[in-house]
Amino acid sequence: MARIEDVVVQPPHSVTWLVHVDRAMWVGGVRGLMLQALHPLTMRGVWQNSNFQEDPFGRLRRTADFVGRVTYGSPEEADAVGRRVRDIHRGLRVRDPGTGRVHRVDDPELLLWVHCAEVSSYLEVARRGGLRLSDRQADRYVAEQRRSATYVGLHAEDVPGSVADLNDYLTGMRPRLEVTPEAAATVRFLLWPRLPANLRRLNPVKGLYVPFGALCYYTLPPWARRMYGVLPEVPGGAVTAALTAFRLAMNSLPDSVHQRAFSAATREMLAGARRRLGDAGYDTGNGLRGLTDPNRWPNR
Repeated sequence: MARIEDVVVQPPHSVTWLVHVDRAMWVGGVRGLMLQALHPLTMRGVWQNSNFQEDPFGRLRRTADFVGRVTYGSPEEADAVGRRVRDIHRGLRVRDPGTGRVHRVDDPELLLWVHCAEVSSYLEVARRGGLRLSDRQADRYVAEQRRSATYVGLHAEDVPGSVADLNDYLTGMRPRLEVTPEAAATVRFLLWPRLPANLRRLNPVKGLYVPFGALCYYTLPPWARRMYGVLPEVPGGAVTAALTAFRLAMNSLPDSVHQRAFSAATREMLAGARRRLGDAGYDTGNGLRGLTDPNRWPNR
C-alpha cells in the first residue's frame, strides 16, 4: 500500500484538507485578493503584469488550481506547479511610480504578503462560516501552510507558523498598506466585475454576483474595510449569518457539480487524486469532501 505522503501533498487527516475542501474557500479567495490589494507594490505588480481586469475569474481559477495542486496533488504535481510559478515570477518586474524604482515580483516581501493574506483569509472565513476548528487545529493549519509557501520560493522558517505569529505579521504590515488607485479600482471591480467576452452572455444575471462580492468585502478585517470605505457598514451578525448560509448551500453541492467552476486541468488533477486515494485504501465514494470523515480512511 502506498504511503499517503506519496499520494497527496496534504493528506485527509491534515487540517489543510478540512479547510481547503470547504466551499467557503470561494469567499476566502476573493477576500484574499481584496486584502492583498492593500499592499502597494503587490497590487501594482498585478496591475502591470497581468490581464486581471479582462479575466478576473481566470486569476481566481489559477489560484484555485495552485492551491489544489499543493493540497490534493501528488508531490510531483506540486513541485511542477511550484516551478512554473517561480519561473513566471522570476522574469517579472514591478515599477513603483512614486520612487521610480523597479522591484522583482518574486521579492520575498511581496511573496510573504500574498501568502499571509491568502492563508488568513481562508482560515478566518472557514471558521466564521461554521467550520469547527480548535485553536490548536488553527495553529496546525498555519504551520502546514508553510509548505505551500515553499512552492512559490519562500523559506518555511521565514513564514508565520501559528495564528499568533500570523496576526502579529498582519498587524506589523498595516502601516505599510494603503488604498492606491489600483487597489480602489480592484476592490470596486471585485464587487462588480466586467465579464470577459466569452461570458458576456451572463450579463443579464450578473446582478446575482453582487451579494457574493459584498459578502467577500464584509468579511475583511474592520480596519481594511475602514481603509476602503466602499460599502456602508452592516451588523457583523448579519455577515456571519450570510456566510454560514453560503457555506452550507455550497457544501451541499456534489463534487461533480461544484467542480464545474474549475478549469479542465484542475478537474483532471482532482480526479487523479481521487483515483490515487482509492488505490491507497480510502473510500472516495463521496468524493474528496467525504474524506473529512475518518471512517472512510483505511486502517493503518
